[in-house]
Amino acid sequence: MNRLDRPPHEKVISLSLAGKGNFVSKRSKFIQILWHLIEIFIINNSLIVFSFPRIFFLRAFGAVIGENCLFLHPMRVKYPWNFKVGDNCWFGRDAWIYNQEKITIGSDVVISQGVFLTAGSHNVSTNMDLHVAPIIINDGVWISSYSVVQMGVNIGKSAVVTPLSVVSKSLEPMGIYGGNPCRFIKNRFS
Repeated sequence: MNRLDRPPHEKVISLSLAGKGNFVSKRSKFIQILWHLIEIFIINNSLIVFSFPRIFFLRAFGAVIGENCLFLHPMRVKYPWNFKVGDNCWFGRDAWIYNQEKITIGSDVVISQGVFLTAGSHNVSTNMDLHVAPIIINDGVWISSYSVVQMGVNIGKSAVVTPLSVVSKSLEPMGIYGGNPCRFIKNRFS
């Protein structure tokens, strides 16, 4: 019996069928490799304790970074040309911006340590093709430590995501949300 003809309870998707889906890299392989080296030696380097080298190289590779942002800690950014950040934002240690599609972050936003923002995922029910969708994080948002924000999510103004949460759907403004899946807990400002 062919492995694709198995009954649903035995079905396995062959990873050989996976494709790029709707992902477009937008830069040459050379630029991607060059960025990867910069990411290793500058962006994700814990010996660098200042924001300006990270901001300089992010901007040089196409990121839009506002004023007074703090990038003091090692982090990862997959594609800086898909990264836009407003003013007065803070990024914690080991934040991971996996932006196969545009990730837009407003002003006065905190992305705490270990946060994972991913603008892509795979089609788990057919052929494992990669699918991407932008993430929008509006002004005043705080995404607490070790939370995950998935593709296509829009987090409303001044919302808070509590630690270890998984955000797979858009969140309304001014709320505190938490859990897996992320749910409304209470209003931020009473």
